[in-house]
Amino acid sequence: MKITKKKIVLTVLVIAIAGTVIWVLNSPSPKKEVTFNTAIVTKQNISNSVTATGSIEPVTKVEIGTQVSGIIDKLYVDYNSVVTKGQIIAEMDKVTLQSELDSKQAAYNGSKAEYEYQQKKYVRNKTLYDKSLISDTEYEEAVYNYEKAKSSYESQKAELAKAKRNLAYATITSPIDGVVISRDVEEGQTVAAGFETPTLFTIAADLTQMQVVADVDEADIGGVEEGQRVSFTVDAYPNDTFEGKVTQIRLGDENSSNNSSTSSTVVTYEVVISAQNPEFKLKPRLTANVTIYILDKKNVLSVPAKALRFTPEAPLLNANDKVVDCQAEHKVWTLEGNTFTAHPVKTGITNDIYTEIIDGVTEGMKIVTEATIGQSAYPEISANKNPEQNPFMPGPPGRNKKDKK
Repeated sequence: MKITKKKIVLTVLVIAIAGTVIWVLNSPSPKKEVTFNTAIVTKQNISNSVTATGSIEPVTKVEIGTQVSGIIDKLYVDYNSVVTKGQIIAEMDKVTLQSELDSKQAAYNGSKAEYEYQQKKYVRNKTLYDKSLISDTEYEEAVYNYEKAKSSYESQKAELAKAKRNLAYATITSPIDGVVISRDVEEGQTVAAGFETPTLFTIAADLTQMQVVADVDEADIGGVEEGQRVSFTVDAYPNDTFEGKVTQIRLGDENSSNNSSTSSTVVTYEVVISAQNPEFKLKPRLTANVTIYILDKKNVLSVPAKALRFTPEAPLLNANDKVVDCQAEHKVWTLEGNTFTAHPVKTGITNDIYTEIIDGVTEGMKIVTEATIGQSAYPEISANKNPEQNPFMPGPPGRNKKDKK
């Protein structure tokens, strides 16, 4: 039989591949070093927060309008003017209102004279009637004229008071001490006070006390409470952080003009935050980026949250490692030599990074937080309980198929 060169080459390749496979299968697997990371139990500030946006507004804000129609004759204040209660800030043209007052005054005077005349006539006729010197018809006529004159007099008296009040409305004064933050009219402008009072000025009472009205998402509103600490920034001063406190959570429905609002499928609630403004940096209508601390404790004993998820189990342990466990819902582990010891703890608040420890450990204690095998860290490895993982990603080294769910 003639052996070709091609067959010889194929035979050599097959032998080489078989040898390689046998060597790989029989070669010992490399040992991977397990490193246990530790942390010291210390006191820290633990906080959890929700974010929102809102606008800066004065705590007390009054819109000044007019109850009479007419032409704005004079303006005495402008934007940023400081005003006091009772100060004249604008005047309307009074010619028409004064003419109306004069007309009402004349009508009043006439009705008063008629009333006084009919009153005297009634008194005389009553005296004569009591003495049976006049007929019933004459007396009744006197009573009728008297009552009619009295009614007309009282009506004209009310009309005169109204005309005087309308004339007084033409002089517009400030109802509070404050600062003018809005002026919506010009001299010579005609304003019409019909079904709605036109706004001429907006006055803020005290700009050293401001508030932020923030829109908080419905998913976050459950954790917000009055008295919680708030920090916020404004784009006008990006390097400054302002402090405040939640003073009110406004409740309402989607049909309310305030309190809560619905946009598409997003529901937000208004949260009012008080803030000091001694340097007058916070100006009305600035946009605030708000952080509300729904969990906020300072200087509390705490451990990394991952330390509570660590469990010393295979494949982390060597044959000579010892585990001293305990029955507790929450526990942390210490490592001395090759012995793992569990310490039951009572936990408080957590922000998923650090967890408050109320009881069970002391400050300065060194605890195990996670294990590192090669380049991967595992805070919790258990034969019966595995952390959630992507089914398409490989598991930690050393875990066989039966360990997977």
